[in-house]
This record gives sequence, structure tokens and C-alpha cells, in this order.
Amino acid sequence: MQIQSSSQEITKKSASNLALAFILLPKEKRNAMVSLYAFCRMVDDIADEETSPVETRRAELSRWREGLRKICDGGSSDIPVLEEFAPVIRQYGIPYELMNELILGVEMDLDKAEYRTWEELDLYCYRVASVVGLMSLKIFGYTRSETEEYALALGRALQYTNILRDVKTDREKGRIYLPSEEFQKFGVTRQNILDCRYTENYRQFAEHYKERTVGYYQKALQVLPPEDRPNMIAAELMGAVYWQLLRKLIHSDYNVFAHKPVRLSKGEKICRILLTWIKFKLGSKSPNYGV
Repeated sequence: MQIQSSSQEITKKSASNLALAFILLPKEKRNAMVSLYAFCRMVDDIADEETSPVETRRAELSRWREGLRKICDGGSSDIPVLEEFAPVIRQYGIPYELMNELILGVEMDLDKAEYRTWEELDLYCYRVASVVGLMSLKIFGYTRSETEEYALALGRALQYTNILRDVKTDREKGRIYLPSEEFQKFGVTRQNILDCRYTENYRQFAEHYKERTVGYYQKALQVLPPEDRPNMIAAELMGAVYWQLLRKLIHSDYNVFAHKPVRLSKGEKICRILLTWIKFKLGSKSPNYGV
């Protein structure tokens, strides 16, 4: 399947760890994932374009939703990225409902700047991360329903890690994704976070948050059926990369306020790629994360 330049350029310009994982896929699936990634990246960028009024962004997302509906009904769209994505949607049977859930997820950023409970946060993470995993499964290929549970859990694990890493940068956008009912139990206030104030109370809350995050990694590890594991090499690389990010956060005592967001170096990423590839080639069952 030939993917045109728009999707390729969007992926090339991105420093995303998700885009990094495509390198381990066969060419056809890699091209399909490039197109899926470009769709996900673009709708997220539309929602995050703070120079545009909220209603303008909402209208643009509605235009993309309508474009997807036309494609799923056998028609075409005037949005280039969606036209490039259309053959992927049809070949791999990506359902409209999942694509719409992603748009609903980024729309939550237009309406909601803060989250109160784990349940609210889980819904957000399902829509912006787990749904991407479920769409990716259509491209990777899978045979067991338990693999969908794997995608749900790993998606939340990755997004929870992102949120913990990006507290400072999200706060600069006026957003606090950490559940307020939980951090308040530890004596952390909303103003503490807005002021980038690192305290022992914050560290204790972050440790509590980390335990829930680790639980999602462990669930993903436990529910992935062995027969579907060979097709999950890109997803497993993502798990390995984000697990290393979480370990770095733990090592820093979760003090994201005093430093730039933690990253893996180019060498560390190459190491993760090689280790994941070798494990899959050798049929190793040793975990990439969660332990």
C-alpha cells in the first residue's frame, strides 16, 4: 500500500515514540501505521491549536468526523490525510466508532481542563490512547479477544506515564490531568501544581499514582495471549520505551517541576529497539515492562 507524502511528512516531523515503533514492522503494515499515526496526530493538533478559538477547533473536528463517516460509507473526503487513510480503513476494517472515540477524546481537551477521579481519567486515556491501540490491532493482526484487553491496558499504561511526565508542560497549557480527588488526599493542592511546587506530599501522591500505572503495565503483560504476541512487536517496543521513561521518573522522585520532561536518548531508544527485536527473533518470553 503506497502512502502519499502528507502522512509521511507528519510522521517524519514528529518525535513521537509511537512513530519510532513502526521501524520493526513489515513495510505494508509500517505504511498503514504511518497513515493511522498521521490521522491521530492531526486531530490532536487541531484540538491543541490554542491560537484558534475553541469553537473553530470544534467545527474543524466535526469536519474530520464527517469526512470519516463519508469514507466509511464508501465515499471520499476533501481532507488529504483522510484520503490517504481511507485505503487503510477499508483494507484493515478499522471501524468508524473507534475513530470517532479518538475525536471525542481530543474534544475533551476543549471542554475539560481538569479531572477529579480515576474514572474520569480512565475514560480520557481510553479515548486518546487505548483506542489507538485497538485501531493498531486491526493492522497488526490478532486472533484472540484477550488481545483487545491487552491494548486497553497498555494504552492506559502509556498515557498514564505521559501524564506523570508532562505535569509541568500540561500545567502551562492550563490543564491538570492528575485526578484532584486523589492528590488532595495527600495534601497536594491545585495551586501547588500550578505553582510547580514540588513537595514531599506531591512525591507521595506520585508514588501512589505510579502504582496504578504499574498495574496497567502488569495487566497488559498478563493478558496478552502467546499466539498473538508475535504480531505485537511494535506495541511491545512502545511498552519497553515507556517503561524506561517511568523508571526515570521513579529515579528522579517524580520531580518534574525542576527539570525538562524526561526523555530517552537516541542511544537508549536504539537499545530498546535492538533488545525488543532480538527477544522476538529468539522467541524470548521475558517481559519488556511491568517487573
